[in-house]
Amino acid sequence: MKNIVVIGAGTMGNGIAHTFAQSGFAVSLVDVKQENLDKAIKTITTNLDRIIAKGNLTEEQKSATLGNINTFSDLKDVAHNADLIVEAATENLDLKLKIFGQIDELAPENCILATNTSSISITQIAAATKRPEKVIGMHFMNPVPIMKLVEIIKGYSTSKETFDMIFEMSKKLGKVPVEVNDYPGFVANRILMPMINEAIETLYNGVAGVEEIDTVMKLGMAHPMGPLQLADFIGLDVCLAILNVMYDGFKNPKYAPNPLLVNMVMAGKKGVKSGEGFYDYSESKKAEKVSKMFLK
Repeated sequence: MKNIVVIGAGTMGNGIAHTFAQSGFAVSLVDVKQENLDKAIKTITTNLDRIIAKGNLTEEQKSATLGNINTFSDLKDVAHNADLIVEAATENLDLKLKIFGQIDELAPENCILATNTSSISITQIAAATKRPEKVIGMHFMNPVPIMKLVEIIKGYSTSKETFDMIFEMSKKLGKVPVEVNDYPGFVANRILMPMINEAIETLYNGVAGVEEIDTVMKLGMAHPMGPLQLADFIGLDVCLAILNVMYDGFKNPKYAPNPLLVNMVMAGKKGVKSGEGFYDYSESKKAEKVSKMFLK
C-alpha cells in the first residue's frame, strides 16, 4: 500500500496525514473547507519544526514529509487511486455512515477503508458499504505523531487479511498496534471516559475543586495530566459524544454523562478548542488558570 487518503483535516486528520507522510507514504488530505486544509499544513509544518528542534529530524526529512502531502477539497479527485482511506471526521455516526457510503462507491475494489472513530461500532460503519470485510478501525491517539498506540479494531466481518495488513502497516508507522474487538468505546475510552466522567461527578458533588482533583490524580496516581485537564484537551464535546455512544451501546447507567458535562457542552464550553472548559485558555493553552465558573 502506497497511496493513502485521509478524510478530515482537523486535529486527528492532520496528525494522521503527518505520520503517514513522515513514514514515506504518499498522502492525499481531503477536507471540504480550504481553510481547514491550509491550517492543517501549517500545523504539520510547526510540528515538524518542533521535532527538528529536538534533534530527531533533519530539514531534508521535513521537506520530504511535506512533499508527500497533497491537499484536496473533493474526494472524487483522489479516491479512485487509493490503497487505504482513513476517515478522521467528526465523531458523528450519521456523518461517518454517509462518508463510508461515498468512499465505498468511489474507491477501487482492493482499497481498505479505515475509520479513526474512538467509540462508534466498526460493524455498523462497515454495514454502510458493500465491502465489510475490508473495513477496520484505526484509533490513533492524540497527538498522533507522538503517541505510539493504535487500537486496531476488527468489525464483525473484517477479514484476517485486512487486519494483518493494517496491523503490520501500523508498525511501519513506528506505532504499537493493539488488537481490539468491536464493542462501544473499545479499550482506551471504555476505561478512560468513565474515569473522566467520575472526576466531573466529584467536582459536581463539591467533593473538591478542579485543581485539587487533577492534583490528586497527577501526584497520587502518576498521571501526566489530571482528568479534567485531559477532558479539556480531548474536547468536552468529544467526551460527551463517546459517553453517549457507550451509554446507548451498553444501556448501563454507569456510562451516563454527568449533567455538568452536558450543560458545559450546550453552553459552548468545550475546553481548549473553545478557549474555556474546566480551565481558562484565553491567555495560555496550558491549564494554568481555573475557569471562573469553578473558582471558590
